[in-house]
Amino acid sequence: MQAGKDRIWVGGDIPVTLRRSSRARRMTLRVARAGGEVVLTLPSRASLRDGQAFAESRAEWLRQVRADMPALQLVAHGVQLPVEGVPRLIRPAETRRVELTADLLLVPQGRPPGVVVEAWLKHLAQARLIAACDRHAARLGRPFRALALRDTRSRWGSCTHDGRLMFSWRLAMAPPEVLDYVAAHEVAHLAHMDHSPAFWAATERLLPGHARHRAWLRRHGHELLAWRFRI
Repeated sequence: MQAGKDRIWVGGDIPVTLRRSSRARRMTLRVARAGGEVVLTLPSRASLRDGQAFAESRAEWLRQVRADMPALQLVAHGVQLPVEGVPRLIRPAETRRVELTADLLLVPQGRPPGVVVEAWLKHLAQARLIAACDRHAARLGRPFRALALRDTRSRWGSCTHDGRLMFSWRLAMAPPEVLDYVAAHEVAHLAHMDHSPAFWAATERLLPGHARHRAWLRRHGHELLAWRFRI
């Protein structure tokens, strides 16, 4: 394994990004769910030599995980993009705005489909998430202060101590019940800023049977992250 400024190579062919953390208590390897980027996090006092040995010992595992990840897919005319869990064929049309049918996603002719569809998905995600969070917050009796959208890679949502919610707009591509689960999950954090039994009980009260939607996201979330909307 050879070291560069911020990157090392495992097995001679796997690039690994190096990060040091004062909070880390042990070395960890993480493979990004989209793109397959490998990140090695080292505690502040860990040596590079130990980090090299740790990563090399997991070289075959890294190759297998990266090989099993879906290939990146560019949004373009003629491809099927999931919208609310249903594959929709992207097709140009003489329309002024994006239109959704049972099996088509119609995009204004002459406009770049990736840019247009991304903006449309963000609008859809915001509408769906605001409605879901309003409903769950009212049931919980804990209002949230704000809701924002991001294109995150490590989490589908988050909640701050002052009641600000953040979600990935890519949830618009997931089945509606999965988006609803993530909304319930983050709203439950308004009452429990942890993942204690009390938190999971609150999530279950907000959305009975949430475990199956959580499992869907674990199995298929990386497929949503594999979509690229810009070259």
